[in-house]
Amino acid sequence: RVDRRQRQMCIRDRHQIKELRQEFMKADMTVKPGRLIVLSGPGGVGKSTVAKKLREADDFWVSVSATTRKPRVNEIHGRDYFFVSEEEFSSMIANDEFLEWAEFAGNKYGTPQKQVEDELRQGRNVLLEIEIAGAKQVKQHLPQSQLVFLEPPSWEELVARLEGRGTDGAERRAERLALAQEELAAAAFFDVVVVNDQVESVVRKLIELAQN
Repeated sequence: RVDRRQRQMCIRDRHQIKELRQEFMKADMTVKPGRLIVLSGPGGVGKSTVAKKLREADDFWVSVSATTRKPRVNEIHGRDYFFVSEEEFSSMIANDEFLEWAEFAGNKYGTPQKQVEDELRQGRNVLLEIEIAGAKQVKQHLPQSQLVFLEPPSWEELVARLEGRGTDGAERRAERLALAQEELAAAAFFDVVVVNDQVESVVRKLIELAQN
């Protein structure tokens, strides 16, 4: 059983880690740190498509998340996600390897922190494409991060996208629609809201945010 002294040491270590995260982002570094843009929004709004286009534009280093869910058709380990087991994910949590992690639709997703911080330290702009709960965690760890909420052109458009997914059954689609309504209400927490009416315009907006 963990005694009081061990709990105090654990709390102190986590506090020190947070201080180190803030320290490496200070403006007096030799290389100006890159900008951290966090992209989130309701399921089906097109976050992955935007992230893919941004990766092609080569203006950002796009982080790859770890997940416990099974790969979909055409998804590649290390490119789209790091597909790991529940045991591996739990070990990464225990070792404080995530900048953020969250559970979504019965699966866990997390952002490995080391490479993100290394890229920022080297002056590269970084994009995280993550769930809303994870975006809030990142803002707590790195307040200077820019949170961007990707919004659908209309509720009807989002419904059409979710119902058009061939990977979900009727019950799963209904669950996603109910969750999407809750997620849309989170937009007020974000720094910027961008409507995804055209992928190319969203990409341009993200590049502008990083340059400002």
